[in-house]
Amino acid sequence: MLNEYWKQFKSGTDIRGIATDGVEGEDVNLTDEAVKKMSAGFVLWLANKMGKTTDKLVISIGRDSRISGSSIVAACSEVMKEAGVRVLDCGLASTPSMFMTTVDLGCDGALQITASHHPFNRNGLKFFTREGGLEGSDIEQILLYAQNDEQPKSFDGGEIIPTDYMSDYSARLRKMIMEGVNSDDYEHPLKGFKIAVDAGNGAGGFYASKVLKPLGADVSGSVYLEPDGMFPNHVPNPEAKEAMDSISKAVLSSGSDMGVIFDTDVDRGGAVDGKGHEINRNRLVAMAAAIALENNPGGTVVTDSTTSSGLKEFIESDLGGVHHRFKRGYKNVINEALRLNKEGVDCPLAIETSGHAAMRENYFLDDGAYLCTKLIIKMAQLRKESKSLEDLIASLKEPVESREIRFKITEHDFKTCGNRVLENLEAYAKEHNWQLADDSREGVRISFVKGEGDGWFMLRLSVHDPILPMNVESDVEGGVDIIVNKAMKFLKTQNGIEI
Repeated sequence: MLNEYWKQFKSGTDIRGIATDGVEGEDVNLTDEAVKKMSAGFVLWLANKMGKTTDKLVISIGRDSRISGSSIVAACSEVMKEAGVRVLDCGLASTPSMFMTTVDLGCDGALQITASHHPFNRNGLKFFTREGGLEGSDIEQILLYAQNDEQPKSFDGGEIIPTDYMSDYSARLRKMIMEGVNSDDYEHPLKGFKIAVDAGNGAGGFYASKVLKPLGADVSGSVYLEPDGMFPNHVPNPEAKEAMDSISKAVLSSGSDMGVIFDTDVDRGGAVDGKGHEINRNRLVAMAAAIALENNPGGTVVTDSTTSSGLKEFIESDLGGVHHRFKRGYKNVINEALRLNKEGVDCPLAIETSGHAAMRENYFLDDGAYLCTKLIIKMAQLRKESKSLEDLIASLKEPVESREIRFKITEHDFKTCGNRVLENLEAYAKEHNWQLADDSREGVRISFVKGEGDGWFMLRLSVHDPILPMNVESDVEGGVDIIVNKAMKFLKTQNGIEI
C-alpha cells in the first residue's frame, strides 16, 4: 500500500506535484530525489511489462513549457541512462506527440513532463506505452517502486539522444490536411485562409509555424505562441472563459476565418469561428461527432456525463448516431469507447466536454492538435460548398442558461459521504416523482418539464477531490434558479456537505 507521502502524487492516471516555489502555502514536494525514484519506478515497471532487461529499453521523454520542466527531464534522463536505457530527448513537445513516438519511432515507452493547465508551480509525469496511457493501477505500482526505493540494475551503454520528433509529428498533420482538402494547389491547401492560433505560451506554438504556415495559411493573427512557463497572458485551458475570450478577440481583431486554442501540453483543443463564436464544450462535441459519424453512420459517440440534452438530441436525431454518456474523466471516456469497440459496437469517437477528444482512427489518443486539424479540414471542405463550420451544427439546441455549483464534502471519508448523498438523492427523486435519467452511468441526473424548470441537474462525486459538482441547465430564462431551488431543498437535509 502507498503511504500518505507517495499517495499524494497520484492524480488519476498521472503523477502530479508542486515542483517549484512561488505560491504561498504550497511547499515543493516534487523534488529531484522524488522524481528520480519515480523515474526508476517507471523503468522497472516498463521492463517488467515488455519482458526486457532495462538496457534493451528505448524511452522518449518530452516536456511542456513550464519552468521546472528542463530540470525534471534532466533528472529522469540520468536515471534512465544509468539503467542502460536509450533515451530520446524530444525537448519541448506536446503530450500526444510523445505517445506517437511509440508508434513512429518504436519506443517501448514515453514520458511527458506536464501538469496540463495547472499553475506554473506545478508539474507532473505522464507515461505511455504503445497501448496508450497508463491506468491508475500502473501509476500505483510505479509509486510503490519509488516508495520502496527499488532501483534498476546499472548497465553500461545507456545514452541520451537529442531528437526532433515534433518536426515529424507536424509533417503528419500537414499530410492529413493536404489529403483531406485535396485542393488544386495540393501542397498549399490553406492558401487564402487566415487562421489564428492561441498557444497560451504552452507547447502548442508549433501548430502555427510548422503545420499551418507551410500549407499557405496566414497565421498573423496568432497570439502567445512563445513558450513561457509562467503563463503571463491567460491560463492555458480551453475550458476557461479568459482563454476563450483571448482567441475570440484574436480572431475578430485580425479578421481570421477561424481560431484554435490549446492547453499547455496540447492534448486538449478548442476553436472559434470567424465571428468569434466559441466552439467548445457541447458545441465542440457536436462538431466532432458530426465529423466522426460521416464515415460511421449509426455509430456511437461516448461523452462524459455532463453533456446537454440538446446534444443528445443532435447526435441521435440529426446525425443518426447513438449518444453514450459515461463518467467524467477523459481516461474513463476513452476506456469506455475501447470497451464498446471490443464488444463489436461501432464507436469512432470518445470526447469529454473539457476538450479531450479521442478518435478511433487516431489510436483513441486525446490530441488537441489532431482535433483542430479535423476541424480545419472540414472548414476548407465546406468552403467549397459555400458553407461554414457553423452550418455543421446549425440544428444543435443549446440551453438558455447553465451553471455549475461545487459543494465541498466536509467528512474525512469523502467518497463514502458523497455516495451516501447520491443514494439519498435517488430515493428522494423517486418519492417526489422526479424524472430520473435512464442512461446515467455516473451520479444522479434528473429532468424537469416546462413550468418546473424546463431542464435538468446532475449531481456527481468528483473523481479525486472532496467535491460534489452539480451541473444545471435550462431551456428558459430563470429556469436554472427554479431547478437549483428544488435541489437545495434536498441538499439542506444532508449531513457532511457545505451548503
